[in-house]
Amino acid sequence: MSAPLHLLAYLLAGLGGGLLALRTGIPAAPLAGALLGAGLVSLSGRLDLAQWPLGTRTALEIGIGTVIGTSLTSAALTELRQLWKPALLITLTLIAAGLLVGLLCSRLLGMDPLVALLGAAPGGISGMSLVGAEFGVGASVAALHAVRLITVLLVLPITVRLLVGPATPPG
Repeated sequence: MSAPLHLLAYLLAGLGGGLLALRTGIPAAPLAGALLGAGLVSLSGRLDLAQWPLGTRTALEIGIGTVIGTSLTSAALTELRQLWKPALLITLTLIAAGLLVGLLCSRLLGMDPLVALLGAAPGGISGMSLVGAEFGVGASVAALHAVRLITVLLVLPITVRLLVGPATPPG
């Protein structure tokens, strides 16, 4: 099978996984489903690695940045004026925890320090995988973040409901 057909197979697997995951109602379902769909095809070993056309990664990074950027509204900025202290505390705590966990994984489990630090870093799977790719460890970092993301998406909503109670619709 040619490289373009391999790429098409991966795209179809990601699309199928993303569309199936949409039916689950979990947060970020399309991202998690596409990751699982394409990841399962890749893990099967039946296809060569996808050869993305030159510039694809840059275009995707721009797209991800644009999606995130469009969520920054004046209302979010107004909220941040009141939430800057918790935002700073949460950010610094997560960075410190990520560094500590990454170092522990590296030293106690014998992981590559770069993979451990980037894999334990707070952040989304898209961004952290792209950072990992810059260092040549994108697949390993993506795998660690995929496990974290899927676990969090499955466990956290249930845990929050148990701790806080069911969500009340706005309005």
